[in-house]
Amino acid sequence: MTGKEGARPRAVALVGPYQSGKTTLLESILHMTGMTGRKGSVTAGTTVGDSSPEARAHLMGVELNAATAVFMDDSFTFLDCPGSVEFFQDTLNAVIGVDAAIVVCEPDPVRVMALTPYTKALDDQGVPYIIFVNKIDKAVGRVQELKDALQAVLNKPVVLRQIPLRDGENITGYVDLASSRAYVYRKEGPSKVIDAPSDEGERIADARYQMLETLADFDDHLMEELLEDVDPSRDEIFSDLTADLRERLIVPVMFGAGDTEHGVFRLLKVLRHETPDLKATMKRIGADAIAGDVLGQVIKTYYTQHGGKLSLTRIYKGKVKEGDILNGERVSGVLKMMGGQTEKLSAGSPGRIVALARMDGVKTGDTLKAEPGGDSLAKAEALAPVYGLAAYSQSRGDEVKLTAALSKASEEDPSISYEQNPDTHQLVIWGQGEMHLRVAVERLKSKSGLSLRTEQPQVPYKESIRKSIVQRGRHKKQSGGHGQFGDVVIEVKPLPRGSGFQFTESIKGGVVPKQYIPSVEAGIRDYMVQGPLGFPVVDFAVELQDGSYHSVDSSDQAFRIAGRIAVVEALPNCQPVLLEPILSVDVFVPSEFTSNVNGLITGHRGQMLGFDARPGWTGWDVVHAYLPQSEMVNLIVELRSLTQGTGTFNWQFDHLSELVGRLADQVVSERSAA
Repeated sequence: MTGKEGARPRAVALVGPYQSGKTTLLESILHMTGMTGRKGSVTAGTTVGDSSPEARAHLMGVELNAATAVFMDDSFTFLDCPGSVEFFQDTLNAVIGVDAAIVVCEPDPVRVMALTPYTKALDDQGVPYIIFVNKIDKAVGRVQELKDALQAVLNKPVVLRQIPLRDGENITGYVDLASSRAYVYRKEGPSKVIDAPSDEGERIADARYQMLETLADFDDHLMEELLEDVDPSRDEIFSDLTADLRERLIVPVMFGAGDTEHGVFRLLKVLRHETPDLKATMKRIGADAIAGDVLGQVIKTYYTQHGGKLSLTRIYKGKVKEGDILNGERVSGVLKMMGGQTEKLSAGSPGRIVALARMDGVKTGDTLKAEPGGDSLAKAEALAPVYGLAAYSQSRGDEVKLTAALSKASEEDPSISYEQNPDTHQLVIWGQGEMHLRVAVERLKSKSGLSLRTEQPQVPYKESIRKSIVQRGRHKKQSGGHGQFGDVVIEVKPLPRGSGFQFTESIKGGVVPKQYIPSVEAGIRDYMVQGPLGFPVVDFAVELQDGSYHSVDSSDQAFRIAGRIAVVEALPNCQPVLLEPILSVDVFVPSEFTSNVNGLITGHRGQMLGFDARPGWTGWDVVHAYLPQSEMVNLIVELRSLTQGTGTFNWQFDHLSELVGRLADQVVSERSAA
């Protein structure tokens, strides 16, 4: 790891869909700026980014990686965000405090829709961003088609900064529309300036004029020049491009290929000259208004095997050094991160992103200050769970260890949560998809030595009754000395859905002494845990109407047993019925996929309730539906398959509904077998 630092530190997020080439682009940036001696490979597992064992094993980013490069004496810390939407939480946490972002995409108009979660996150946080069309050497379609596709999913004007040059089917270089210079790619070293091909003159002029027209929408002087056929100066064009990017008025588009370093030098120059600095970012996020000499925010938590807990933090004000006290916690060390490697620093200064060691009480998103109290910076909310797995320790006695390990996992990734389900008595781990939880389980084994068995969570079915009945329950036992005697008569009645359980009594003449009545209710509740179908019983009422007692042999225990006997004998004759939980689900999808979602919901025994435009999302719908919980197991997998990976949903329990016929018989049979 090189010790170069550089001035004017800035933070840049690399975001974009899975397989768009973010990690490869980062590798080219680090190699081109001399931060690494040789360029690593994702397939060979030698990149700075995607450095964890799980990322290497699955050939994909599974967590945020930080790496710093120095370009023309300016320092840039790049945050390489995972591409899979299952690990999207790290992106949300990272983009809040960056100065700018590079949105990496492939040159395929069909796949542009997959950008929308990432660009929406950046728009929500007010982060300026550049589209970098990667793998341009593999492009086959027209640039205009790609631009139109980008414009359809973005809410700001798309501005082509460059257009590719072709030699037949091969892309050999590009024209920089701002400078009107043409460049040809070279295998080694930066691109070479060439004369623009004579047969491309009209296409170049048209593309340049389109760029100037868009810029003129925000600059009256430039508009006047265009109307008077005056060619604006290069300085004016670059000034407008810089101002419009910093003010988030436009989305510039650049082209290149991360694996060959084509276009990377020009991208770095734009980052250096045109992106905002720390002062602008502090104003945007409100950091300049927070009092105190020291201010930072944790953007990622890591639990390392040898270094303990590391809190990746952007410093906004002051210097942070070992021994400082922030949020009541002592900083045990300040480290520079280069993927999975760390280097000790004397201090973290404003603008830089550093890892603070062993701050056990600090969590992702926390605002770090030397003085307690006061305002805090906004932090990303945890994503709602969409996929769950029930987990069991393979070794006895590991339950406490598992809970502690899961607590750390949810600190590293707040979109991981867990619960001990009170109905099924299973420990359920919740996350963003199958791969998300697979990686979480792998980490529990590698970091904590926990070997887990997982399965789909059980559905918390209930049961109820349809018919009323009056039933006597009598418990009499004589075995020498005091015996046991309890005798009750109860009426069992069904209640409307959602009523729960109600117990009343209408005893007259003291036939059941008052001190024993609570024991009767307790005996009934004992059986409610598992009714005649094998599930908890709900939505019924019991009235204690009659009974008898013995002055010597009656007791709380005897009447508790009598109450249980009465309800055990009553419920099978009350037409028991299985109840399945129904969830209220809001499905969020691009509008072009709404009809596909309708079919998906009905295919899962769901009930469509309608759909609306998704608030704040241009071209998106939210579909409202009821879905049985038993049908939710792989819903997220199917939904993403139907929507190019963009669809997601929120859910909450709504009501219980009767389940009859073959499906009910199957559920009861499986419970009996278990």
